[in-house]
Amino acid sequence: MSDDHLSARPPRGDKGSHGDVSGDVSRRKAKSSSDPAAQDDPVVEPSQGGAEEAAPPPTSTPDASVKAEILLWLRRGRDGLKAFSLGVWTGLRRLPAWGQGVLALAVLVVGAILIFLAQPNWDWARPTVASIASGRLHRPVRIDGHLRVHLFSFTPSATVSGLKIGQPDWARASTQGKNLADIDTIAVTAELMPIFIGRLVLTRLQIDRPTVLMFQDKDGRANWDFSDGADKAKPTKLPPIKNFIINDGNLTITSLQRGLKFKGSIYAHERAGSGRQAFGLTGEGSLNDRVFQMDATGGPLLNVRTSVPYPFDMKVRAGDTELTAKGRVIHPFNLGQVDGVVSVKGGNLADLYYLTGLTLPDTPAYRVVAQVTRNDRIYAIDRISGRIGGSDLEGALKVDTRNQGRPYLTGDLRSRLLDIKDLGSLFGATAANRPQRPELAVSPQATKGRRLLPDAKLDIERVRGMDAKVHYRAMSVKAIRNMPLRQVSLGIDLDHGLLVLDPIDFSFPQGRLQGTAHIDARAATQKNSVDMKLTGARLQDFIPNVGGSEPLEGVLNARLRVTGTGNSVHAAASTANGDFTLVVPGGKIRQSLAELMGINATKGLFLLLSKDRHETDVRCALADFQIANGMMQAQNIVFDTDVVRVDGRGSVNLKDESVKLILKGKPKKFRLVRINAPIVIGGHMSAPKFGIDPNSALAQGGLAVAFNTVLPFINIDYAKDANCIAVMSEAKAQGAPTAKTSPASRH
Repeated sequence: MSDDHLSARPPRGDKGSHGDVSGDVSRRKAKSSSDPAAQDDPVVEPSQGGAEEAAPPPTSTPDASVKAEILLWLRRGRDGLKAFSLGVWTGLRRLPAWGQGVLALAVLVVGAILIFLAQPNWDWARPTVASIASGRLHRPVRIDGHLRVHLFSFTPSATVSGLKIGQPDWARASTQGKNLADIDTIAVTAELMPIFIGRLVLTRLQIDRPTVLMFQDKDGRANWDFSDGADKAKPTKLPPIKNFIINDGNLTITSLQRGLKFKGSIYAHERAGSGRQAFGLTGEGSLNDRVFQMDATGGPLLNVRTSVPYPFDMKVRAGDTELTAKGRVIHPFNLGQVDGVVSVKGGNLADLYYLTGLTLPDTPAYRVVAQVTRNDRIYAIDRISGRIGGSDLEGALKVDTRNQGRPYLTGDLRSRLLDIKDLGSLFGATAANRPQRPELAVSPQATKGRRLLPDAKLDIERVRGMDAKVHYRAMSVKAIRNMPLRQVSLGIDLDHGLLVLDPIDFSFPQGRLQGTAHIDARAATQKNSVDMKLTGARLQDFIPNVGGSEPLEGVLNARLRVTGTGNSVHAAASTANGDFTLVVPGGKIRQSLAELMGINATKGLFLLLSKDRHETDVRCALADFQIANGMMQAQNIVFDTDVVRVDGRGSVNLKDESVKLILKGKPKKFRLVRINAPIVIGGHMSAPKFGIDPNSALAQGGLAVAFNTVLPFINIDYAKDANCIAVMSEAKAQGAPTAKTSPASRH
């Protein structure tokens, strides 16, 4: 197809730039006869009537039409380029000589720069590149080797050798001048086109012989935290890497905060056939002076797609703690999206602090499985299932680290059956099934032996390091003798060092123990307060049978309000101030025991030995103590029955847990043989001893044994019963010591 065919011709008789139309047609005919190539151009013959007739359109296929259109656009492009070039050339010719010189110089400079940048040797740029990296990492950076760059390519690449990343100022002395990272070679290749839209996609990243030293001090500062305090909890997110290779990597981790020392090797081999062993991080060391081992493996990091999760396996052993995980990185190289099944077992749940940074309570041996999902800075721990001691456990938790990495633990936990023995560990008691050997926990084990109040110390720094709001409920309880607990409900609220247990709710077959506890660890000295109230409990549920029957019956009410300082139960009790009161407003007691409390040797022993089960009424039983600096001083001890009235005095020392109480009984009727001597309760709180005051009378055969059947009954609340009010009024009239404030007036 020729240009003439595509153009409209002027009317006959008009002249163009090459003469008239008839002459032009004659010349074309002559050319066509002499030049075969010219025969391709159709000639439009003028009609005899003087009007121009268009040649009939050539027949063409669809492919021919497309080809014609392409040729048309190419010709138009050619013509446009010619016109542009002509315009530029015309413009340049119009410039003055000095303007043409400046323009030529600029072109030469740009060309020289492009030629210079195209050279692979970029050693001249090492200081600039190191300075930029140092500003981003907030660490000194140095390049001792070569810097090679291939810039003008669809896959630009760079290779750095001899890369050194130094320590922050605060870590240099502790790391003895060693660098954070020494890397022999880093080679990186990227895709060109995504760069123009602000994305970085690496087709290959190869790191040869890296040596990395990670260090954390006692205050929690870490040399691998490059945030400069901006956002410590932000997860690591690398750009997409299609092929990731690490050769002969060495990793050392030292954490003074968690007592961790670890040395391991890391590799990512370029072997697609090596399966899940293509990537690995393995090594060993110590965690708080106990054996620590870690082995993490994964598939080859070749042809990685961000839409396909990357699977991994991990095993960690830290002393008695063993953790296994089978998980996935949802979007490879984005560690903010991870999920998997985690199984962990050990001797004490509190030891997980060293692996997770979470402050958890002391427990007996445990085994737990859960589904763990990380979504940016939130960790969801779902489908928890396992056992702690003799108790089952299930529920869900969530850990939120969006507040500068500070953990905030929330959730609900429950047990279908709680072994009451497992509750002791929460307050520092030594669990029976906990391994009796050095543990990972910083806080020492509770004192074994005779001490009743645990002295295991609460780690204040851990309590200050996280926040929590967790609710726990036990739907049934495996109780022990004389402690018929049925259900437990606990609310735990931890806010910047203030630990609040609210509610504390223990249900018995009859009655409930309810209250709150505050542990304030925000100041240098830990402050504690407890307010507990027992209402409507059956006294016989807490006293063992004597001779196969219940020796004492009644409704028990009690109240404890106390404050103290110290980071253990024993320390807080040793400095306690407050009051403790228990009341039995009415009930029944075996008459034989009542007579013995009145030191009625003849009738009491006769009834006891004859196994007489006749009962007498308890008009009122009251024990009221004022607590000052760890000393419980009895204000009123009264036990009034139809046959005997007992009054008492004395104290209980919470510091050494010694008991010194004297009970003096007075029969309400004349007895033939009566020892005018008080009953003495002494010894240790965990094993009190009963006897007769030797300074008042000689012990007589069998009485001490009989007194041992009278077990301590102590508890608290408000004396609203008329008999109790009458008893206290009578005691006051007779000059007996009474409290300045009656239990009934306390709130």
